[in-house]
Amino acid sequence: MNSKTNFFSSLLKSPLHNLQQYRTIAKVRLKWVKNRSLDHIIDVQTDVKAACLIKDAIVRSSTGYLTSKSLSDSQKLLGLTVPTLRFVRRYPTLFEEYPHPKYPSLACFRLSQMGKMMQEMEMRVFEECEGDIVERLCRVLMMTRNKMLPLQSLHPLKWDLGLPDDFDRNLIKKYPDHFQVVKETNGLNCLKLVKWREEFAVSMLQKINERSIGGDVDGRRASVSGIGKAALEFPMSFPRGYGAQKKVKAWMDEFQKLPYISPYEDSRGIDPNSELMEKRVVGVLHEFLGLTIYKKTKRNYLRCLREEFNLPHKFTRIFTRYPGIFYLSLKCKTTTVALREGYRRGRLVDPHPLARHRDKLNYVMRTGLIYRSKAADMLPNLDNLVDNVENTAGEKESDEEEFEVSDGCYDSEAFDGFSG
Repeated sequence: MNSKTNFFSSLLKSPLHNLQQYRTIAKVRLKWVKNRSLDHIIDVQTDVKAACLIKDAIVRSSTGYLTSKSLSDSQKLLGLTVPTLRFVRRYPTLFEEYPHPKYPSLACFRLSQMGKMMQEMEMRVFEECEGDIVERLCRVLMMTRNKMLPLQSLHPLKWDLGLPDDFDRNLIKKYPDHFQVVKETNGLNCLKLVKWREEFAVSMLQKINERSIGGDVDGRRASVSGIGKAALEFPMSFPRGYGAQKKVKAWMDEFQKLPYISPYEDSRGIDPNSELMEKRVVGVLHEFLGLTIYKKTKRNYLRCLREEFNLPHKFTRIFTRYPGIFYLSLKCKTTTVALREGYRRGRLVDPHPLARHRDKLNYVMRTGLIYRSKAADMLPNLDNLVDNVENTAGEKESDEEEFEVSDGCYDSEAFDGFSG
């Protein structure tokens, strides 16, 4: 580690009781801005996620199939906007329908040959990325107050964090020096971090700025505040015309000058009503979304982590107070939070191997939907076909709607009418 990095690291170790800081930061009211490209990505991935959940349920089943009766009530659980049976029948390349062995009038669904092939490919991806998955899970636990999370809070996040379906049965048992399952006083089974891993305790934002000490990264420079903490700046991607608003620019400039508190540092010494805590909350949400495969998750999933991440009760206001960092989507009858910097021109920046595999799964689904019975003849060269297919998940950023700015503080609880 060079001297510049040592200097940077020393800045991040000053006592938190010296960091109580209040600033009169200008607050503005921002109208929600619709981003068509991110909405479309979320729309597409909702179907891919539902297909994966059904696939995993079939694989878990002792019979190797699911009946129409067992699928009929799962629409809301899968986050679908159409009945589950109609959804499954859309994709004959993945799911094969046949009559029940004993009750011919009862429809059953199993994986097709292509579905089985996709499942085998997914297992290979999980195996190849196992080290990354373990690190990702360690980082999430390291961000919590007690270095543990209830398994019931982690299960809904399996898709977002790229965890295998059986992570609680096989993966964590394979790494007893990393994870341990313990029972809390409330009776819940929790996943606990066995050992703090210093090599993981560097946030995504710190890594960007660590490389920029003595230089710039995308025009940003890590500065040092008067109280000895690095005032790291968050990357921001503004809606059209946003940066030209003087009040907004002044607000963001003051916010960026605040000291940065790593999400892996103990925050219990920070005044919960200070502007410093607000920047810390932004940092926690920024880091968590950065750990997800698609740099996004449902807002309600984050609410389940509120106490463990030491977030304030109304932390969801952050998403609309900082629209240059976060985007709120209301697609698919839910509220999804995305990290803007994770996407460029309607495409995921530096996609994870699991995201690439899911793109292939999406291609298989779309081919079956369009060509039906002819699809099987078109898919043998899947790898060659998918690698040349453009990601259809995006339109240009210029499709965003206009917004308005006025005095006052935006209340994002207006979004609470939409379930997350």
